Amino acid sequence: MFFYDATYILVIIGALLSMWASAKVNTTYKKYAKVRSYSGLTGAQAAQKILNGSGIYDVRIEHIGGNLTDHYDPRSKVLRLSDTVYGSSSVAAIGVAAHECGHAIQDNRSYAPLRIRNSLVPVANIGTKAAFPVILLGLFFGSSYTLVQVGLLCFALGTLFQLVTLPVEFNASARAVTILGNTRMLSDTELGYTKKVLSAAAMTYVAAAAASILSLLRLVLLFGGRRRD
Repeated sequence: MFFYDATYILVIIGALLSMWASAKVNTTYKKYAKVRSYSGLTGAQAAQKILNGSGIYDVRIEHIGGNLTDHYDPRSKVLRLSDTVYGSSSVAAIGVAAHECGHAIQDNRSYAPLRIRNSLVPVANIGTKAAFPVILLGLFFGSSYTLVQVGLLCFALGTLFQLVTLPVEFNASARAVTILGNTRMLSDTELGYTKKVLSAAAMTYVAAAAASILSLLRLVLLFGGRRRD
């Protein structure tokens, strides 16, 4: 029943949503990665200007490998830009770099949702990994209601992390668009292209949250009503 049941359609829907979002962001980024910005700034240069303009001087910028592996590490105060962003002067690269700067600004301004998300990282990681083993143990030991509920709670922590991530990502993109527009690093037309890239990227987080909710719903339907005989 755990592997073959009608509720598995929820997992399939979640997987399809994630695949669609991933394809969307890759297609959109590739399209606007071909559009060179009028300013000629690279992603790294734009990021440095944004950080300095925001009064942030304790964050260093690093070049990392990969495609769209860009991220901001609040623990080490490092903004890492990927191969397709660091040295590129496209409107897509500048948009992604600005988005990551948005996270650095959030950190510098003690943005509450970011603080909450960062505090959830360790428990969410542990909870997601422990969820299925705990549920299986509960079923193994005579359908132990307590263990099953603990397993569901563990998985729910991972879902909560995905939900808290949404306002953090949307806010970082909003900050990026505002800064790029106010500083005129991008023209109005270029800014429109960048918005499309950031919107597509945001959909990957929405899809991840939706997939997690659907998986949690499936687990609740399968095991939420089980009690010790």
